[in-house]
Amino acid sequence: MVQKAKILLVDDRPENLLALEAILSALDQTLVRASSGEEALKALLTDDFAVILLDVQMPGMDGFETAAHIKRRERTRDIPIIFLTAINHGPHHTFRGYAAGAVDYISKPFDPWVLRAKVSVFVELYMKNCQLREQASLLRLQMENGQGGRAASGEPPETAGLLAELSARLAAVEEQAEALSKQLDESADAAAVATAAHLERKLNGLRRALDALEPGAGSSVPPVASQS
Repeated sequence: MVQKAKILLVDDRPENLLALEAILSALDQTLVRASSGEEALKALLTDDFAVILLDVQMPGMDGFETAAHIKRRERTRDIPIIFLTAINHGPHHTFRGYAAGAVDYISKPFDPWVLRAKVSVFVELYMKNCQLREQASLLRLQMENGQGGRAASGEPPETAGLLAELSARLAAVEEQAEALSKQLDESADAAAVATAAHLERKLNGLRRALDALEPGAGSSVPPVASQS
């Protein structure tokens, strides 16, 4: 069973949170509410999120300050933030949102379909990254086991089977990532395209490492490239 991604909704008005839940419920992911910046930061201490929808105008800690705290934390600095605001103060206000680390800045009232489409892109990227980490973990396990097996008696049968399984699972992720990249070409969202390109580079590195483990690629096991 595929684990659902978590989406953090941050707004001090309950009616706005309810509206966001209605818009995003079709994505069939886990929606987590936070009614303040402080509550959002608390939720981010324990859970991983695919994307954060963050209201700008909130009493106490506003959206800009909340985003600054999120970006200072190593655990959360790479989570995409979409700012939502009912007030448009012009280009300077929008620039402040991007400077705070937002990947998008949307004024209310917004088109529900557009918001849902933007969020779905980051959910897909998050899921692909989760799959990639799983493949990398299996590959490292294979390399650790393969070193001992090869030293003793060449390529053991269980190693060949695991390699085939890894290759098939990685191929499925590569196919999905390629389809996602084509979709992003049409959307022209610079932040999402950059994130997808980073994912593609990680996939290519993992594929090269896996290919090097195939029979006939040499007897030494290559190091795994960093997956950061």
